Amino acid sequence: MHRRILLGAAGAGLGITGLAAPALAQSAPEVRWRIASAFPRNLDVLYGTGERITQRVAALTDNKFQIRFFAAGEIVPGLQVLDAVQAGTIEGGHTPVYYYTGKDPSFAFFTALPFGLNARQNLAWLSHGGGNELAAELFRDYNIIGFPAGDTGAQMGGWFRNEIKSVDDLKGLKFRVAGLAGEIFRRLGAVPTQVAAADIYPSLERGTLDAVEFVGPHDDEKLGFVRVAKNYYAPGFWEAGAHLHLITNQAAFAALPPAYKAAIEVACGEANADMLARYDHLNPQALRRLVSAGAQLRFWPRDIMQAAWKEAHAMYDEMGAKNPRFGRIWTAYKAYRDEEYQWFRVAESSFDNFAFPAAAQPPR
Repeated sequence: MHRRILLGAAGAGLGITGLAAPALAQSAPEVRWRIASAFPRNLDVLYGTGERITQRVAALTDNKFQIRFFAAGEIVPGLQVLDAVQAGTIEGGHTPVYYYTGKDPSFAFFTALPFGLNARQNLAWLSHGGGNELAAELFRDYNIIGFPAGDTGAQMGGWFRNEIKSVDDLKGLKFRVAGLAGEIFRRLGAVPTQVAAADIYPSLERGTLDAVEFVGPHDDEKLGFVRVAKNYYAPGFWEAGAHLHLITNQAAFAALPPAYKAAIEVACGEANADMLARYDHLNPQALRRLVSAGAQLRFWPRDIMQAAWKEAHAMYDEMGAKNPRFGRIWTAYKAYRDEEYQWFRVAESSFDNFAFPAAAQPPR
């Protein structure tokens, strides 16, 4: 009798298992995506962050959601990632969306705005200050959905063949610079151009460019700029923090099971912390090596900073008058930025202004 009961129970168990397996398979289907990076493989933090996102998505979905990750140029050029995602040629891309200000200058708000929010402030605005909602409205018009997915932190101001002592030294300067910063430098007399990461060094070496900016010491060392231009400027006032996004095609994302959508959001959220931490760890070491290799660390003259501040805010007002969406976002962004600036002056800046110089002095 006990044997019959056990067999019956086992049979019932087999029946349950047989019913559960198809249900599980339906809820966790095999999905294959392709995502392109805006950066080459040798930029291990920029490219590597996107690669780590895809690996994390696979781990969170028991390897059911597999994403092949391609470097810039392998499947689509680095500056055409949004176009490929929008068209559905690929399912996603990992890119700074300010590469697409030519389509709409409003894209700049969601990567970096000259004299804008730093990395922490930017994430606060996106996550809690209404930034993500404004981004979603813009992205919808381009058939994409975006998730904040990493930040470089404050960037450097670039590499220059000659020392820049005043605004006059910018006249006619051929400068690789991204986003709305290019328009500011145009207003100051320079000749800005946007060049993909892989093409920056050859352009500088050939003399097609007089100066270049990219990110900061870790990446700039890898790209070899110090071999061609020795004057290394700070700060990159147009990128106090530069946010990247994982963008996905709307239809492709909508077709995902809820758990896979959540996996993307979780992986991107982790990338926001990890990417900034990597740069904060790696940049100091790289800066020491660059100075040892001959880099002359310099800071922008005050008259250039003041002129750039004036031109930036005049430009935002003009763009807002021509582009209602830009104007609406600028009004919200500026109010948020100014309040954040006031708070950071109280605690962050007052600490930094004492502790950083104090640490550079010999102990007494």
